Amino acid sequence: MKKTLTILGFLAVFPAGGAMADDDCFVPMADWQPRDVVARLAEENGWTVRRIKIDDGCYEIDGRDAEGRRIEVTIHPATLQVIEFEYEDEDDDDDRPRRDRKGGDDD
Repeated sequence: MKKTLTILGFLAVFPAGGAMADDDCFVPMADWQPRDVVARLAEENGWTVRRIKIDDGCYEIDGRDAEGRRIEVTIHPATLQVIEFEYEDEDDDDDRPRRDRKGGDDD
């Protein structure tokens, strides 16, 4: 009987532990730095912020770097350490040379 209860107790806790593993930054909200501090961190790094959101328990900054490239930066909410820094692909390539759709000669 004790063995059955132990197994059932383990199984009851196991799925909850799996759900928490999805969070990249599991930190109690009381330990989070305020959003304006995250914005200041971005400014100090030369980033232009389009949006600061919370994703997987972390702060995520969408914006542009000092050279104007689109970036997505994941920040730990308590330590403000950069966890991930990604350059995003541009949706439209307006500076790409355009081809004539007719395909004919330019006489």
